[in-house]
Amino acid sequence: MNPRKIHRSFRQAFAAIFLALALPGHATSAPSVEELIRQGIEAERRLDPVAALPLFLAADAAKPGDAVILQKISRQYSDQSFLLSDPTEKRRLAETALSYAERAYAVDPTNAEVALSIAICHGNLGLYGDTEAKVRHSRQIHQYAEEALRLNPDYDWAHHVLGRWHYEVAKLGMTRRFLVQLFFGGLPKASLAEAVRHLERAVALAPDTVGHQVELAFVYRSAGRIEEARAAFTRGLALPEREVHDALSKRRATEALAALPAAPAR
Repeated sequence: MNPRKIHRSFRQAFAAIFLALALPGHATSAPSVEELIRQGIEAERRLDPVAALPLFLAADAAKPGDAVILQKISRQYSDQSFLLSDPTEKRRLAETALSYAERAYAVDPTNAEVALSIAICHGNLGLYGDTEAKVRHSRQIHQYAEEALRLNPDYDWAHHVLGRWHYEVAKLGMTRRFLVQLFFGGLPKASLAEAVRHLERAVALAPDTVGHQVELAFVYRSAGRIEEARAAFTRGLALPEREVHDALSKRRATEALAALPAAPAR
């Protein structure tokens, strides 16, 4: 989506909300915080972070310092980054998302979803910067995903993020991990087996989530479990899209599935 269109839509939606709040004699028609949150969640379900963001910002203006609202704002900035192609703007959105996630965590460090938001933001920011910055972000991903899982052992997305972390770090290989250890202080231990364990758990907890199935398929492929990878890719592609990044996951799955060796003849 064109960044100018996103910004224009943002301004229009934001102006509409505050026009309703500001019109004299219409105080009773101003949406409550609960109504703003409800509408924001509805926009989330429509996979429309551009519409959801001003609603949650308005809720924050009416009720500042609420961890749930701050986390929702963080998510909208993060999700909007998937709609853009300009790396500078994507990075700016990821940095803004992280700032709101950290504010939410400062208010409520016992909320697993808030803790995981910080991990996800560092994952987005890990796409930018030099090797030292990537290592620093990787440590933060692991730290806050582990914290989210400690707070809620059955949080499927915490298992997902940890599974992906183990997969990506395990892919570095011994030589690159040695260099990271030598020059940047290293990373926590990672293994493909742990990647499988966490992503299988994510799938068990939420089998209808596209991302869980697709990332598990990539891990199976890396482990040489080709038929299980084929089945997981196929399951993921058959599921409805419920997250902004599901379309990207499906594109990756389609390409990976096509590249798998042919299934053995029966």
